[in-house]
Amino acid sequence: MSVLDLIKSRRSIRKFKKVNIPSKIIEKILEAGRWAPSGLNNQPWRFMVLEGESKDALAKFTHYSYIIKGADKIILVFLDKNSSYNLEKDLMALGACIQNMLLCIHSLKLGACWLGEILNKRKDIHKLFNLPKNLQLESVIAIGKPITYSIKGRRKNINSLVI
Repeated sequence: MSVLDLIKSRRSIRKFKKVNIPSKIIEKILEAGRWAPSGLNNQPWRFMVLEGESKDALAKFTHYSYIIKGADKIILVFLDKNSSYNLEKDLMALGACIQNMLLCIHSLKLGACWLGEILNKRKDIHKLFNLPKNLQLESVIAIGKPITYSIKGRRKNINSLVI
């Protein structure tokens, strides 16, 4: 599959089969994130992988708990404020890191959902996992084997996006 086909066919997956994802696969996904571009190559991202009870504890902090509970693994992506030199650029780098991981997940025939609403509970999550002050939660990614997978997607016409 070409990179463009991979990009066009990736979708957010919210329902998963009960399938264990091996740690070697998770390492591959993190490796994809690690290779994202960042300003000054500061690589401001840090990762935490959750499963089992810690995953279920996290689910309490979102209206979309079914996604977290149904996923096999969760990757939390943090901005390491000690590595940050420019917040705007570093947040863009984290977006690239997350997109790399989402595309890698899709290429491995797995599914993922990038959760955002849960960021409203950053402080509570920080407290739950007793995280150092330099880490700021920026993303929660639920990963699993998709129950169903739709290849249909909608986008605005390219002419309406080009200035």
